[in-house]
Amino acid sequence: MVAHLIPITIAEGDGIGPEIMDATLQILKATKAPLSFTKVEIGEKVYLRGFPSGIEPSTWESIRTSKGFLKAPITTPQGGGFKSLNVTIRTSLGLYANVRPCVSYSPFVETKHPKMDVVIVRENEEDLYTGIEYRQTADCVHALKIISRPGCEKIIRYAFDYARIYGRKKVTCFTKDNILKLSDGLFHKTFTEIAAEYPDIENEHWIVDIGAAKLADTPEAFDVIVMPNLYGDILSDVAAQIAGSVGLAGSANIGEHGAMFEAIHGSAPRRAGQNLANPSGLILASVLMLTHVGLPEAASAVHNAWLCTLEEGIHTYDIFKPNTSKQKVGTKEFAQAVIQRLGKKPHSLKVAHYGEAKHLTKKHHHKTHALKKETVGIDVFIESTESVEHLHKSLASLDLKDIKLTMISNRGVKVWPDKMPETACIDSWRCRFMSSKKGQPLTHLQIAKLMHLLAEKGIDFTHTEHLCTFDGHPGYTLGQDEQ
Repeated sequence: MVAHLIPITIAEGDGIGPEIMDATLQILKATKAPLSFTKVEIGEKVYLRGFPSGIEPSTWESIRTSKGFLKAPITTPQGGGFKSLNVTIRTSLGLYANVRPCVSYSPFVETKHPKMDVVIVRENEEDLYTGIEYRQTADCVHALKIISRPGCEKIIRYAFDYARIYGRKKVTCFTKDNILKLSDGLFHKTFTEIAAEYPDIENEHWIVDIGAAKLADTPEAFDVIVMPNLYGDILSDVAAQIAGSVGLAGSANIGEHGAMFEAIHGSAPRRAGQNLANPSGLILASVLMLTHVGLPEAASAVHNAWLCTLEEGIHTYDIFKPNTSKQKVGTKEFAQAVIQRLGKKPHSLKVAHYGEAKHLTKKHHHKTHALKKETVGIDVFIESTESVEHLHKSLASLDLKDIKLTMISNRGVKVWPDKMPETACIDSWRCRFMSSKKGQPLTHLQIAKLMHLLAEKGIDFTHTEHLCTFDGHPGYTLGQDEQ
């Protein structure tokens, strides 16, 4: 009787991708795990065929219908107009959780942190990583940082569920909410609320800059760390490197309806075709994939064989050290060494044991709380190379009735009223208009009339942001005089 085969989509990628993918597949096939592989093409060649996201429409169906997508690194061509393929796949398929184990393999891989065993859980769909940017003036560009309550809830619950299921003791949150009080503040607030639902797991919060310093210096102080997208991207690479090498780290991108597994390093085109590349990152990504699709025995076998290979000093060039390594091997030879050790367990490194499949994702039903929302003002961004005094004079000449100018700022610093003479200004000004009747909300019609007056005056506004309160609490950054 033929066992049911689990469909897996694979993409060889670019640069060293085909070599490390071949090595990984050789190991997976040697386990005799019930997997069937469908190969798709993504990356540089697809970009250059005219697909700006690096993936053809027909490829999506294979990825969407498989149980896992195992992807090697790709190369994004130089020049503008090309979108990040990783971001496209993660966001299009709702792969909201990026999971990166960062583990020390001392003394077999050199590290200053031999006890490090940290898992970074990174939000994967929003934050500055949405890549929504605008050039507003000759000298100024804006990027939107998007943080939503549903996005926060999903990733933070995932981090706590991961900790509980895998026997982790603590979840730490990193944000910069001492500065980004609304966006990172929402992430921190949601973390505090959800942490209360997991009394068996210790929780703590760090401001990301000092948290990063602590992570680099004393990583053993952390267990599971959950972060917004951009911080998570940067610090998961830092964590992998201080554990031993970015080349040894794999990651999982998990969603409610699919999953993608990849090495965290790039395509390294300079090393391509030379049988040099270390396939370990993709091998460990495949271990994460095996656990996800319900093959814990195969996952344990591959992971333990890989650990044995490290212990016995069989290393690729990137981690080879004369004092600890015994044999320098190429990509193919490393894979064969792992295959030869299938069924063995390491002697000094921690034995890998994966129990039954642990499905952490679930349907999330976020319920938006009913809040009283009122529009109380508008920030109008205006392009001008003139002085703030000249700009104020132009705005003061407008025939405003129900709206008044309350502040002008430049790069977040108030410059009217009471500009400091040392403040440096650029050509993008944020002009805040509020109701002239204190506490009175503004209508869209009043805002439209304001914009009409600005247009008639020839004042070049580039974009606007409505100022709203929610149950009376400001949903916008306050100026110095509004604190």
